Amino acid sequence: MRLRLAVCYDGTALHGWARQPELRTVQGDLEGALSTILRTPVELTVAGRTDAGVHAAGQVAHCDVPRELWEGQRERLVRRLRGILPPDIAVPAVTEAHPDFDARFAALGRHYVYRLTDAPWGPPPLRRADTAAWPRPLDVPAMAAAAALLLGEHDFAAFCRRREGATTIRTLLALDVARDADLVTVEASADAFCHSMVRSLVGALTAVGEGRRPPEWPASLFAREERASEVPVAPAGGLTLVRVDYPPDDMLAARSQVTRARRV
Repeated sequence: MRLRLAVCYDGTALHGWARQPELRTVQGDLEGALSTILRTPVELTVAGRTDAGVHAAGQVAHCDVPRELWEGQRERLVRRLRGILPPDIAVPAVTEAHPDFDARFAALGRHYVYRLTDAPWGPPPLRRADTAAWPRPLDVPAMAAAAALLLGEHDFAAFCRRREGATTIRTLLALDVARDADLVTVEASADAFCHSMVRSLVGALTAVGEGRRPPEWPASLFAREERASEVPVAPAGGLTLVRVDYPPDDMLAARSQVTRARRV
């Protein structure tokens, strides 16, 4: 049977989601904890494979386990995970999922928030883990104007680290830039994001915000077929995956088919 997990983590000391030999990762720690409790090997599929240093408040994963093991741990699995997992990873909920649920391919949208501050003294000490310090003042209206030109379906190759066999065509649903005193937030939503896409988008917007590039510059990069070396990649620590959306159970299989189709 299939389980759906809600996962949160502070990515500061983690080398991203995906398992890596000799390195601490979310997948490695979580699969190890689940395998220990359930006494069977567990392999997780995740909604979004976050990079080293990136955080999550609303990550989603799934795994398949024998029903009798789930029945034996149903009421205490979350509590037992809390006892085994390190304090920078938490699993708020584990629920039985529809057989067609796929954390990766059934997702309708992923939502990220990037936090940065251009205050001369840096981020508040209690938010230093998830808020990047920016060394120069930012023009938020100019950044917002640039962000509006990036919405829709495009080839985001200029903003992505290309993976072999993977498409860089994405539909950017929202890219909102706002200021609250010294805090600048960039909220990004898309059907999916390619590798380093959100941090590259933020980096391009900050180049506009600093006055080094005009608002039209980020959108002009859609003509590129390879990653644009002049686009800076914002620091990982400011980025948090906050939510993943899914369709109703009776539409899960159809959504997975659409997502698996390579876009050109």
